[in-house]
Amino acid sequence: MKILNTILVPFTLLAFCVITSSGNAAEPRGFVGSSRAILGTLSNLSASARLGDFDGDGDLDVAVANGRHWPQQNFLFLNQLRGRFNVQRRLGADWRTTYATEVADLDGDGDLDIAVGNDMAPSQVMLNDGTGRFTHGATFGGLSSVRSLTLADLDGDKDVDILATSRGKPNRIFLNDGGAGFGIGKTFGGPNDSTISVAVADLNQDGHSDLVLANRDGQQSYVLLNDGQLGFETKVHFGGKRDETRAVAVGDVNGDGILDLVAGNIGQPNALHIGNGSGGFETGVPFGRVDGQTYAIKLADMNNDQSLDIVVGNVSQSNAVFLSNAAFFSDQTGDAFSETRFGAESAATYGLDVGDLDGDGFGDIVTANSGSLNRIFLNRPQR
Repeated sequence: MKILNTILVPFTLLAFCVITSSGNAAEPRGFVGSSRAILGTLSNLSASARLGDFDGDGDLDVAVANGRHWPQQNFLFLNQLRGRFNVQRRLGADWRTTYATEVADLDGDGDLDIAVGNDMAPSQVMLNDGTGRFTHGATFGGLSSVRSLTLADLDGDKDVDILATSRGKPNRIFLNDGGAGFGIGKTFGGPNDSTISVAVADLNQDGHSDLVLANRDGQQSYVLLNDGQLGFETKVHFGGKRDETRAVAVGDVNGDGILDLVAGNIGQPNALHIGNGSGGFETGVPFGRVDGQTYAIKLADMNNDQSLDIVVGNVSQSNAVFLSNAAFFSDQTGDAFSETRFGAESAATYGLDVGDLDGDGFGDIVTANSGSLNRIFLNRPQR
């Protein structure tokens, strides 16, 4: 078998953080990578990386989606000891144009399965035997320009459903029959929306899961409120009418007990939209570069100060962690965030995930890079 784009590099330290502003009282953190902290030696066209304990040994492994635009092999990387990924397995037999490998227990047997979302190729469920070995399960949906998958229990029947977003084609919800079978998908959003990402959360506190759609190509992004019967007719806009929003995440960032919304934008700053508890957003707090190129967002407490921080993956710019400043949200003192950069400016980070890979109690970062090596950045005290 011919292996393309193989890169072997000597051991060197890479991507130390740079603190560009201050304002967080917790211990400063840095995110450190090295030429050994990589997932394999192939520079694939990776679009997504997701963490989960696939082999049941108590640590976090990584599933990587490869094949933006051209078919490639998807892979699993199994964590052997404190963030060392020395076992690599193929995920599926076919090479496909994969944009998403999302993780959940889809068949209810207690282990983590993977939903694989493909661009103009069949999307499919991969079922885990409990040891990190996967077999082909059901396909879902027809051929479409899938750009992301989100896994959530939308209908309240205690199993995990699939939302598939597509660029320029209808987005769909596939309901789980309880055994990882998925029927004809119900559409949501506009028929020609360029939806790249969707987040699921109860934004108006009525007990039903609402949808947050990130639209690009000059289209308005918005929230769809759930009527309790999987009807999503009520639309609440956020951001500018022609924002290029590539990623969204939902969480209580300002600590007021109400869910907020974070939007990752292209060609403009990112924005934190403060939730009002009824599904709308009162104010926006811009952050990041004015010419930002954010393609991925994750919310996590990166310095263990009991507040959510924002991790962003950028294209042709270094990635960043934005540590939240509680004083700003309580009395407008200082800046909203302090920025910690990591990774190479030349990388194209289309996806990322956060989890404790080395067992030290702090969240580490794995990045999925298109056209360069996928990397791990360990969370360390700033020296």
